[in-house]
Amino acid sequence: MVNIVDVRDVVVPIRSDIRNAYIDFSTMTVSVIALITDVVHEGRPVVGFGFNSNGRYAPQGLLRERFIPRLLEAARTDPGTLLDESGTNLDPDAIWHVLMRNEKPGGHGERSVAVGALDMAVWDATAKIAQVPLWRLLSDQSHGGDAVPRVFVYAAGGYYYPGETHTALVDEMRSYLDRGYSVVKMKIGGAPLDEDLRRIEAVVDGVLGGDAGRLAVDANGRFDLRTAVRYAEALAPMGLRWYEEPGDPLDYHLHNALSGGYAGPLATGENLFSHQDARNLIRYAGMRSDRDILQFDPALSYGLVEYFRTLDMLAEHGWSRHRCIPHGGHQMALNVAAGLGLGGCESYPDVFAPFNGFADHIAVEDSRVELPEEPGLAMETKAELYSTVLKPLAESP
Repeated sequence: MVNIVDVRDVVVPIRSDIRNAYIDFSTMTVSVIALITDVVHEGRPVVGFGFNSNGRYAPQGLLRERFIPRLLEAARTDPGTLLDESGTNLDPDAIWHVLMRNEKPGGHGERSVAVGALDMAVWDATAKIAQVPLWRLLSDQSHGGDAVPRVFVYAAGGYYYPGETHTALVDEMRSYLDRGYSVVKMKIGGAPLDEDLRRIEAVVDGVLGGDAGRLAVDANGRFDLRTAVRYAEALAPMGLRWYEEPGDPLDYHLHNALSGGYAGPLATGENLFSHQDARNLIRYAGMRSDRDILQFDPALSYGLVEYFRTLDMLAEHGWSRHRCIPHGGHQMALNVAAGLGLGGCESYPDVFAPFNGFADHIAVEDSRVELPEEPGLAMETKAELYSTVLKPLAESP
């Protein structure tokens, strides 16, 4: 019978001089998890790896005080509760319910981040035990085996750097095109409107040949309604790919008011951490299922088990999965997008290393990537991440 024999965690810095409209990343950290099983493949125990997406600090206290002890206690006293019906593999849904024992509803906050990181490790281990890539496991289990062969990805960057010039911004965005991306995203809201418009124009005219439909902009929830509308009025004639997180993620009134006057696509959701919050967004924020983008991130919002509930809710409200493009820019987002038939996922070519990006051996072509065939999430195919973080954690005493 399969069992979990240990769960190890470590905090890793992803410090950077970059900032968006709301925060800088000078003290940003990530929790990394190694879930050790007693299953042996090729002479080594199967280990599932997970981490929380960027933008939220490492939830190590929550992991060590509540969630890891609950999981290990269940593995010690009643391991059968963690397994699927066959008893030969883990059951991520059952494990999720063990993690959430004695937790009250609501107050999602950083708790959802801790559970999301553990959930990623559980799915990685589950797919490895089954000896298939996670995207294939998801496709076979829940999407009729019809996985997307190549996934849309866009390059997220364009942060505010100390002393940044338009030339440096243009060079950064051009480098993404050189690496195979055709759609890019940049930050706004961290400078006055006039300056942000000059930055946008520099990218559209200097990199994208005047095609603003290949550029998305992200305000990271910075604006009040008046400012969000001012930006919308200035951006509307450009025909941008989308206008992302104009206001606080829970300010559904702002989003509703904005969607009534801004004809272009809006994007939001990366900072909503439960299917209930996602449902309120759909109910009350005026989101439009024919054009808007939903960016819910499983690694920040209780994991993939919760994400299934979000997808079910969206289907009930008439939304296509193709409107979902998860935040995160990592292997989990890529596998979920492919396995569940989503519209794509984010990518960070240059920031949040070594957790950013996809398998080292897979190139981006016209903002599309193929899928790795290695079992699990294929994090081991990222040499820097595996050698500097994952392997030492898995082998630590």
